[in-house]
Amino acid sequence: IESHPEFIWPESRRNETLAFVKRGLKDFSVSRPNVSWGIPVPDDSKHTIYVWFDALINYLTYGIEENCWPADIHVLGKDNLRFHAIFWPAMLKSAGYELPKTILVHDFITLNGQKVSKSLGNVILPSELVTKFGVDGVRYYFLRFGPLTNDVDITLEKIQETYNADLANGLGNLVARVAKLAERVSLPDKPWGLEVDGQVKKCLDEYRLDEALKTIWTWISELDQTIEKDQPWKLSDEKLGKVLEGYVEKINKIAASLRPFLPETAEKILAQFKGPEIKSGAPLFPRIK
Repeated sequence: IESHPEFIWPESRRNETLAFVKRGLKDFSVSRPNVSWGIPVPDDSKHTIYVWFDALINYLTYGIEENCWPADIHVLGKDNLRFHAIFWPAMLKSAGYELPKTILVHDFITLNGQKVSKSLGNVILPSELVTKFGVDGVRYYFLRFGPLTNDVDITLEKIQETYNADLANGLGNLVARVAKLAERVSLPDKPWGLEVDGQVKKCLDEYRLDEALKTIWTWISELDQTIEKDQPWKLSDEKLGKVLEGYVEKINKIAASLRPFLPETAEKILAQFKGPEIKSGAPLFPRIK
């Protein structure tokens, strides 16, 4: 943990783990006596396998079967930090297996100021959110505002407000207005450089998905401002074609960089703006009232 700073992210959780280790560690038993449920210990019917030992080794057995161990990123909630960042690596090292490359620890989501709990009945099913906001709409909210480094309180009102502001009025409206303008002209049929932008890649490498999306939405806002300044609807078709080349290039840059976050939406935009003939389409994100 000390010699590999990238092993636990974020740094606050790494420091928390180190503080616990430095207080001194004790052995723990891989079985529990007189527990009525669980996997029995083969040579002692009075003992069952400790639930955490049983659960953690599933990562390894599945990973080996699927040829994907060691994990690049092992993702967990902060309440399970000790088990995944201390117990699990100790188990792996004792058995001679490689450790995950990075353990990514996220904080909690609360709903309307309360812990999400079946007993309280304040549970929202992901399927319910998808029905209302679409898969990419839900992805956007939780990747942009999810609990990567802090607890996050959500409400349906917050999700809807973000959906309308950032997706319907932001990205969706930008795509629609540029596509409508492009119907007047033909554009060069050329590759637009469909790679994830370097700045976004850097954010991804640092696990800052929120910062990556913030960067992309800055581009969306800047292009909107450019269009307002240019007033391209007043230009002749010849001048409009030259201006639109720049708009379409930026739209494609935005869409390509959105692929890791909003894959369905990104592919729709890239298909629509491939050129040379660009047509208007159905709204990417219909406004929700």
